[in-house]
Amino acid sequence: MIILVINCGSSSIKYQVLDMRTDDDYDLIAKGIVERIGLGNSAVQYAPKGGEKRSKETPIPDHKAGMEWVLKALTNPKDGVLKSLDEIAAVGHRIVHGGEYFSESALVNDDVLEKIELCCDFAPLHNPAHLLGIRAVSAALPKVPQVVTFDTAYHQTMPKYAYMYALPYEYYTKYRVRRYGAHGTSHQFVAAKGAKLCGVDLDHSRIITCHIGNGSSVTAIENGKVVDTSMGFTPLEGMIMGSRCGNIDANIVPYIMKKEGLTPDQMTDIMNKKSGFLGLSGKTSDTRDVKSMADAGDPLCQLVIQKLLYDTVKNIGMFAAVMNGVDLIVITGGVGENNAWYRYGVCKHLDYLGLRFDCEANEKAHGDAVISRPDSPVKAASITTDEELVIARDTMHIVKNLA
Repeated sequence: MIILVINCGSSSIKYQVLDMRTDDDYDLIAKGIVERIGLGNSAVQYAPKGGEKRSKETPIPDHKAGMEWVLKALTNPKDGVLKSLDEIAAVGHRIVHGGEYFSESALVNDDVLEKIELCCDFAPLHNPAHLLGIRAVSAALPKVPQVVTFDTAYHQTMPKYAYMYALPYEYYTKYRVRRYGAHGTSHQFVAAKGAKLCGVDLDHSRIITCHIGNGSSVTAIENGKVVDTSMGFTPLEGMIMGSRCGNIDANIVPYIMKKEGLTPDQMTDIMNKKSGFLGLSGKTSDTRDVKSMADAGDPLCQLVIQKLLYDTVKNIGMFAAVMNGVDLIVITGGVGENNAWYRYGVCKHLDYLGLRFDCEANEKAHGDAVISRPDSPVKAASITTDEELVIARDTMHIVKNLA
């Protein structure tokens, strides 16, 4: 079964084409990414199986244009892997926010689309982009079933005292205001993969997973179930991110609105799209650019890097306290997987937990790797996340059940 997986992030579109036979028997036919959407220097990559990866910079103003580029790349007469889009049996999509509507993946229909749209207020950078992806595929492949997998679903095991806010209870009953979390697909995948790599029993363990990218979150997983996570009602809460502010005193919001004469929508835009790395540095939301400028001596970019590391360490310490210790720390995401400086900057502060960090293994780490010493009571690993594989598996199962 040929499945196209679309993973729209706040500033990127990752895509894969997989030939799925079973959960563990599959071929990756092609993959790629559209990066820095809307930032003026967008980059696109396409890598067919057995062929050469091609990449270039090209203007990608929004997610709709990004989706159009992906579909054209897959059917390119020169190096496309599909003769036509009709070869695709199903399409799976990553959806950041499903509210309390979804605790598992679902087949796309009008009701599902309506509920995803209702959750746009919860994830204003993501859900609208996901809907664009679904609708673009619907226009190109109107008869092909589509499946959605929700980042919030994995976090539904949180106890009520962890997901509730101390606001009047009526706001929960009327508006479902509570902690939902995000990146659940990634946290679920890397927790299982990291546990297997490090010889930790997932069902009898305390694991902290750190998904660090343009959006970042840290999750506490006890005996295979999420007990808490750093993101909240929306993906805005938690640590510093590319363009999101993370945790702030809630009274800052009305204070700035009054001082600047801002509407609620304008303030939401500032916190989601003009803060984080971008707001604090005044230059860019991309970690690579921030790190490069920090190394060159830019004081504000240095501050951003310091805060990124600090926020991660603080969340790990908090969740270790919640679980009365930790057996495994997993680092993943675009920043976490690809930067030894980040993993070192975090793990050097965790010896009090029992982590004995292996600096040499960390420097050599590419792909999945153990970055703790063999004698370390607490294990640490750098794991390459594969949200697309999780989505493809769920898509395959749901579509097969339609037959």
